[in-house]
Amino acid sequence: MSTDQLILLLILLALLVLLVWGRWRYDIVALGALFAASLFGLVPEEELFSGFGNAATITVVLVLIVSFGLTKSGAIEFISHIIDPVSDQPYLHIATLTFLAAILSMFMNNVGALALLMPIAIQSTNKAGRSPASVLMPLSFGSILGGLVTMIGTPPNILIANYRQEMTGEGFRMFDFAPVGGGIALVGILFILLVGWKLVKVRKTSSGLELFDVEKYLFELKVVKDSAVTGKTMGELREMLAEQQIELLSLIHKKRKMGIRHHYHELSVNDLLLLQGSHDEVDNFATAQGLQLLSAENAQKEILHSEDQQISEIVVTPNSPLVGRTPAQIRFNRRFGVNLLAASRSGTPHRDRLREFKIKVGDVLLLLGETEDLQEAIAKLDCYPLKQRALGIGRSTKAVPALITFVLAIIAAGSGFISIQLALGMATVVMALLNIVPVREFYDGIDWPVVILLGAMIPIGAALESTGTTLLLVNGILSFAGDLSPVFILAMLLIITMTVSDVLNNAATAILMAPIAYNIALGLELNPDAFLMAIAVGASCAFLTPIGHQNNALIMGPGGYKFRDYWRMGLPLEIIIVAVSLPLLLIFWPL
Repeated sequence: MSTDQLILLLILLALLVLLVWGRWRYDIVALGALFAASLFGLVPEEELFSGFGNAATITVVLVLIVSFGLTKSGAIEFISHIIDPVSDQPYLHIATLTFLAAILSMFMNNVGALALLMPIAIQSTNKAGRSPASVLMPLSFGSILGGLVTMIGTPPNILIANYRQEMTGEGFRMFDFAPVGGGIALVGILFILLVGWKLVKVRKTSSGLELFDVEKYLFELKVVKDSAVTGKTMGELREMLAEQQIELLSLIHKKRKMGIRHHYHELSVNDLLLLQGSHDEVDNFATAQGLQLLSAENAQKEILHSEDQQISEIVVTPNSPLVGRTPAQIRFNRRFGVNLLAASRSGTPHRDRLREFKIKVGDVLLLLGETEDLQEAIAKLDCYPLKQRALGIGRSTKAVPALITFVLAIIAAGSGFISIQLALGMATVVMALLNIVPVREFYDGIDWPVVILLGAMIPIGAALESTGTTLLLVNGILSFAGDLSPVFILAMLLIITMTVSDVLNNAATAILMAPIAYNIALGLELNPDAFLMAIAVGASCAFLTPIGHQNNALIMGPGGYKFRDYWRMGLPLEIIIVAVSLPLLLIFWPL
């Protein structure tokens, strides 16, 4: 083992440890690994950012933009009409949602497909009096399985196709993944519908205001004669309240409601303060400042049933700037003009001081604010609303052009007439010209951390081969398993990839495992395509944990799931996938 190989392996080991630890976001960790590799001369400086111009990275960006265009146009939201009639029949409801998720994920980003269907699923289960947990895990797993069918369904497929292009001069085409991926998706979904959904752990969790029990933390105080706050501005009042762990939601002055942005309004006698905090904290503040504590029912009615304000539940995504921060650090009302009323994790409301609650991926937050402020805040916070949004004016008229544009691009790429990159690139331009995706929002749908991850990991993957590290690993594996059956080695690589993908990002897993699988196939004089397809399947099939795939993380909070709940359906599903994929690989990609 050379010095370069040892250093690169140590960098990779540190990369894997940090990714599993999760202390820092995966794109930052990947960039750190890239810069470290360049510092030691393992990645030449002229190739440092070559991954960002790689065809695989560009394809992922284009897929995300087109998926965002379909969402923005309202083309997909019409499916709620299909779901509503079966919402009171549990089996049909789960089957409809799961198949829809799989079909959508074949042709758009599977995270986007889940984001579209999750609010519909939650509302329909609530209407039927069932817990969202009964449907959200099948929905997530169905969207992941659907991504296996086409090249654009999931980033690992795009990466595998691009790697084959680099190695052989010809990449996998749009539907080359369908024979194996389609069979796995079909069998996997049948398992979910026949057995799997019964294995889901459903806890008796509520939703919305009932879940948060937010009424217990809302109070109304009246400014009376000789109150210490008389003459102080709202800005000064907020600073005083912040020290007491209390939030000012709004103020009523002479029967006129004033928003929290009226920083310079001076408090006067008979002003009413609508506050959020614990009873003891609010009571102590009222006593200290000479304020009259009124019935909490008035505050609850004013806030929860206000005509000019609304409440919105949102789920925190991995890309949200909220992750790892507390409400005290974020200052919702100052920065976004909205108030954070409550938070829950895994279906359990947070009961302690809200300002000190460290937010994680999958947490559900309850926000209060004016409609426009709420929509703007949700977009800036990069979170998903858990309430189905009505189609805006003009959106439905853009749905048909968006669908036609997308279908034509898929047909052109699928027929081999033009490359997938050119087809999707033309589709994005058409969507911009038709204002399906406004130019100012053109890049809003891009999952930038994933793009950074790909741009950083691709040069590292190249360094594995240029330094001979891949060959070193391959020889080590062959010395141990070279005399075993080729089918056993194929199964071993598939299982290893699935296991790694359960704790790492699936794109990173594909980048690391593809060169190893390809070179093992060459060393055994077997068909490399079978091994690459096995890596594509394994990298995408992460069902054991909420951290293996973004979709699993997003449903954790709304579904009230615990970390250990995923393996109940995920473990038998992964066993079935291994059992089904091996014969399909041998049939369609003979060794």
